[in-house]
Amino acid sequence: MISLHINIDHVATVRQARQISEPDPVTAAGLVELAGADGITIHLREDRRHIIDRDVRILRETVQTRLNLEMAATAEMFGIALETRPDIVTLVPEKREEVTTEGGLDVAGAPESMHKGIAQLRNAGIRVSLFIDPETAQIEASQKAGAEDVELHTGCYANAERGSEQDSEYERLVSAAEFANEKNLQVNAGHGLNYINTQRICGLPHLRELNIGHSIVSRAIFVGLTQAVQEMREIIILNS
Repeated sequence: MISLHINIDHVATVRQARQISEPDPVTAAGLVELAGADGITIHLREDRRHIIDRDVRILRETVQTRLNLEMAATAEMFGIALETRPDIVTLVPEKREEVTTEGGLDVAGAPESMHKGIAQLRNAGIRVSLFIDPETAQIEASQKAGAEDVELHTGCYANAERGSEQDSEYERLVSAAEFANEKNLQVNAGHGLNYINTQRICGLPHLRELNIGHSIVSRAIFVGLTQAVQEMREIIILNS
């Protein structure tokens, strides 16, 4: 069965819009776990635009499933990860001016400092995943860098016009998933997935985990977090 990790960043986005204490992403994490989530994903950004350090500390103590910390490959973030010890660290590219992550990490062109950081995380018993575009060169580089997982960036597929354009993007993901499995990397996927396009993504070969956030938090505004999570779980179950 494909695992569902839910990104709760956008609960924190609403909180930070007023710089107050609610809605609390820690509470959201508990609710989505009770609803059937297999893990909680958070992105601690350099500018702390949504998730903040306090959230990371408390979630590390309270998450009952698995905590996946998305972060940039910087000395500051490696230090925070080594201190808080999430179950998984997913390294992602980060630009201060972007609204959301715009593409995969350039592992092939990464500095030696990132390789050292990955080694430190793994030595501390933290699983390392790299968020990459579905490209052979990036998969090969991810294996050489010491990652255990790759999270295939599904944004191009999600944004493509339905039909031949989307078919082409899906086939890129299929090929990448096959190649990553050959390299003994766990295959995960995420970005831009919703209650419609996730159905097809569940058919990717060797897929072990999906990271989905914005669409679930958006749906929860109308039906509540519990139902929003359960509806996505049902899609995964029916299409796995």
